[in-house]
Amino acid sequence: MAAERAGPAKSRAIVIRTVAFGETSSVVTLFARELGKVRTLAKGAWRPKGHFDGGLDLLSTSEVLVLRTASGGLDLLTEACLEHRFRVGTSLAAVSGGMHVAALLDDLTADADPQPELFDAAHATLRDLSGTVMPDDIVAGVVVRAELAVLRITGHGPALCECAACGAALPTAGRVAFGMLDGGTLCGRCRQGRRAVISVSPAGLAALRGFASPDRGSIDLPPAVGAEVRAIMNAYLSHLLGRPPVAARWLPHQPAPKAARPRGSRERHAP
Repeated sequence: MAAERAGPAKSRAIVIRTVAFGETSSVVTLFARELGKVRTLAKGAWRPKGHFDGGLDLLSTSEVLVLRTASGGLDLLTEACLEHRFRVGTSLAAVSGGMHVAALLDDLTADADPQPELFDAAHATLRDLSGTVMPDDIVAGVVVRAELAVLRITGHGPALCECAACGAALPTAGRVAFGMLDGGTLCGRCRQGRRAVISVSPAGLAALRGFASPDRGSIDLPPAVGAEVRAIMNAYLSHLLGRPPVAARWLPHQPAPKAARPRGSRERHAP
């Protein structure tokens, strides 16, 4: 019995996942500006003379027409007009960053929950990373800024300027505790007895605060600070998702594995 249709809907959308279905069709997950995350069936997507004309390339942005289902099954994707193709340049870090952003959109959003601000942030990031010749230090900063934007918009943004537990002011000098289970920085009093805590250097915390600000300007990220920031983001996302973020492993400034897995009650330093 065919699924009941709820009518057509048009939107700009980022292709965040594709899975082959049969010989010529594909199940395509889209993050659409007006529709939110939608899972669609694109019939005949990979036929030589198909109707989608490159509009289903991963990480690309297209104008799509979706026939929504009222029964909760897969929606039907009938049109995808390519607006911007994500181009693979010479930077593996940039491609990995794009895949990481797409995975976060899939992992941290609910189906059919429109979030235009989140779409705009992700779209801007993918445009920055597409075909880039930027050095890895700059790519690393672009990705961290995107991670923090996604976390903020989805309600998971870490506290960076005050204690996540009590709202008190943070120390003005020295390292600051960051609680993975508490959602950000901790004052000295609230740090006591808490599990999954690392300590962040002043330079690392300043970098995180800079990337979390609305300004999209470039931030200098030396390798040592970049490794610390990457360790914090990897650990925070791992606690939030319940597993390591898969695509993050190929991003630049990867820390030593033991530094990215703070466990137990003992506080550790991010590298």
